Amino acid sequence: MPRHLPELDGKTFLVCIGAAKCGTSWLHRYLSGLPEVEPSPLKELHFFNARTPVPAFGDPDAVALARLRAFMGQPGDTLANLRDQPAFAASLDRARMIYDEDAYFGHFARLLSPQTRVLADITPAYATLGPAGFADMRAFFASQQVTLKVLFIMRDPVDRLWSQLRHVEQMTPDKPAATHWHLAPDAPAIWSRTDYRATIAALDACFAPEDRLCLFYESLFAPETLGRLCGFLGVEAAADMPAGRQNETRVQSALPDDARRTFADLLAPQYAFCRERFGTEVPEAWGRYS
Repeated sequence: MPRHLPELDGKTFLVCIGAAKCGTSWLHRYLSGLPEVEPSPLKELHFFNARTPVPAFGDPDAVALARLRAFMGQPGDTLANLRDQPAFAASLDRARMIYDEDAYFGHFARLLSPQTRVLADITPAYATLGPAGFADMRAFFASQQVTLKVLFIMRDPVDRLWSQLRHVEQMTPDKPAATHWHLAPDAPAIWSRTDYRATIAALDACFAPEDRLCLFYESLFAPETLGRLCGFLGVEAAADMPAGRQNETRVQSALPDDARRTFADLLAPQYAFCRERFGTEVPEAWGRYS
């Protein structure tokens, strides 16, 4: 187990597990603006899904090394860049995590300021860890005298899936969403992100109700929702919010009618589960497809 770091005693750790394309980049920016909260400069550390690998998602450690190489290849003086760019230093920390599990908590200890009450790891891929991965996360945090809080954000299942497919098109233009959408149900790296029911069941099995929070993308940007999140973390909410969306998918392909019908049918169990579980908390906008 990791070495106990006394400087972390009494802190709260927020782990946001997704879902993908549900406003987590905006949330990272919002939390970064709160004096009492210190998120990792790297949105998406991919530490726990390296400990509990999901083969369909590739190798998170290889991605970490590629990211570090990209920072080292930047123009200018490398040492100056390392000193001046928090994400560069964080990338170096993440590379160390490959061979030293103590480096995870060491990374966050390095970020502490006198005001810090909450530290945050925002990695949407954690939503697919399953019961074994969440149990590992819980045990890992038990090595420190900290409080672990887990956040899961959901978005209308069809809208979220279509946003992800458009993001894939943005990254790989030779696979336009409008003509490749039918491949999604057979792609584990995509389809596993749609299974809110499985993610929440795994959270229920591993974390106490007071330590887990589920929110909805459609209402995430409302002051009341952010107040609820900050209350969950025990910090003051910000009076101002970041303008605009972060990491918004630039490809804006329209959802084809046949894709809409197919996805709505396949995702009907997710809509039903969320309505049974969350009742009137489910946004009205979800009614477009179900």
